[in-house]
Order: sequence, then C-alpha cells, then structure tokens
Amino acid sequence: MIGSSAAVLREKLNRKQALLVPGCHDALSARVIESAGFEAIQVSGFGLAGSLLARPDVGLVEMKDVLEHTWHVVRAVGIPVMADIDTGGGNAMNAADITERLIVMGAAGVNIEDQVFPKRCGHMEGKQVIGAEEMTGKVRAMADVRRRVGTDIVINARTDACAVYGLDEAIRRANLYLEAGADMAFLDGIRTRTDVERAVWEVKGLLSVNLMDAVTGVKTELIPIPELARMGVARVSIPVASIMVVHRALKEFFDALRASPTGLLAGETQWLSSFAEYTDFVGLKEYRRLENEYLPKNTLEEKYSVR
Repeated sequence: MIGSSAAVLREKLNRKQALLVPGCHDALSARVIESAGFEAIQVSGFGLAGSLLARPDVGLVEMKDVLEHTWHVVRAVGIPVMADIDTGGGNAMNAADITERLIVMGAAGVNIEDQVFPKRCGHMEGKQVIGAEEMTGKVRAMADVRRRVGTDIVINARTDACAVYGLDEAIRRANLYLEAGADMAFLDGIRTRTDVERAVWEVKGLLSVNLMDAVTGVKTELIPIPELARMGVARVSIPVASIMVVHRALKEFFDALRASPTGLLAGETQWLSSFAEYTDFVGLKEYRRLENEYLPKNTLEEKYSVR
C-alpha cells in the first residue's frame, strides 16, 4: 500500500530518539545494512557518485540514475528507504514531479537541499545556497504532491547555510522550510555539540544531523547516539560509510592479490565471504525454490542434470 513504509518511518522519527539511518550506495549494501538490524536506510548521493561513476559527489549523477537505483534499493529491503534527490532536479515543478515518482515506487522519505546546482557533498568546501524563497517553493510543491496523492512520505529539507552564512541563518531557513510543509529539517555541516543542542531548541520541528562516516565525523563533532537521543534529535544519518568501507576493502584485497607471488591468496578466507554464504545472502535458494515451483519438470531435469 502506498505510504505504509512512510508511515512507519514517520512514527519512528516522531519519537525524537535519534533514529540511526545509514546510507547505502546500492541494493547489496542496503540489504547488508538491513541485515545488521537498522530500522531505516537512506540512499547516499555520495555513495551513488562513487559506485556508479567513481567520481566525487559534485552533482554529476543524473536524476534518472538516482531514481533507478533508489527503486532497486526499495525492492531489495523491507525497511523504510529515504531517497536523496540533491537539489530536486531543477525548479519547484521538477522537485514535485520527482516526489510523485518516489511515492509511486514506495520510498518512505526524501531529502532535498538548498544548494546551488551543481551541488556538492555537504562536508566539502565551495558550497553555495539558493535563496530561501526559492527553496520554500520547492518544499511547498513537494508537500502539495503528497497531499494530492494522499501519502505519508517524509520530506526532509536540508540546508547547507551553516557553512555559508552560519548557524543563525541555517536555523532561520530550517524553520521556513518546516512552515512550507517539510516534516524534518537537516542542518548539514553543523559543527559542535553546543550547536546541535541549540538547534534542537530553536528548530520548530523534527531535526536531523549528519555524522558522515561514524568514525571521524569529518566536520561535525562525533556525539554518541544516546546523547543525541536525550537531546531530542529525530534522525542521525551516516551517509558515506558504506562506499568508503567498500573502497578500502576492495583496495586492500586487490593490492594483496597483485603483490602475491602466486597471484592467489589461497586459504586466506578472511578477505571474503564464501561462495555459499554470499549466494545464500542474495537469495539463490529462494530463486531455486521458485524454479522448482514454476518451471516444467523436464526443463529442470535438463537444466540441472549431471553431465
């Protein structure tokens, strides 16, 4: 049913208990995150740029690719999925059209930001933001689509004004976007515990913060999740860890393989999942079950007979 996963996400966010929402860069990483026990997930624009293009997150991924891969993620997992549409694909009408597509595919939430296109990762230098009035128009258009379709999709309005104009302007913009119909405000690039505490008090709605990789924090102070929950933060995103973990694992494995005098890493099973473990994880047994249920017996016998 359209809106059901969105309703689940909305209920979790309304608790203001720092719902931890990791970012994924593809359907496989999404399923791994789900299997670890997380309750919601977001598609990472940073991760898509890396996995699809091997490029930095500077606005190079086409919106058709964002939507296609978001659809793959939604199909791959059972937990709520938040999409990332960067600056909304253009003006308010573009943002509204994309929102409707996300609703149809079953996305539970959507992030949109007030950067100038081409945007860039929120923790990179050189950011610019559009006028607050233009951004509120995008948010209003998205909220109107949600109302017309009749769904609970969560609109998360991100402002990058912290880096450009400071925290006061970021809070002002967050409240404007909430008044325009956003459900949650995301102050990207917020720096300190004191700043987060202030934002919780002054932002008149749900607040999201970004701890980037959960290890270094990049520009935002790493604050333990239980502390953020006590503050009343609604969502904590960890958007870039999946692609950076994969990058390191791939690099270390293939560097070791290239350096091996035999060209192999025989017996060094610590590098990877077994063939059986991986194929079980991606559903090969279920696929075989469906074959047995639906394919003709003679086809199965020919397909799997030992020669």
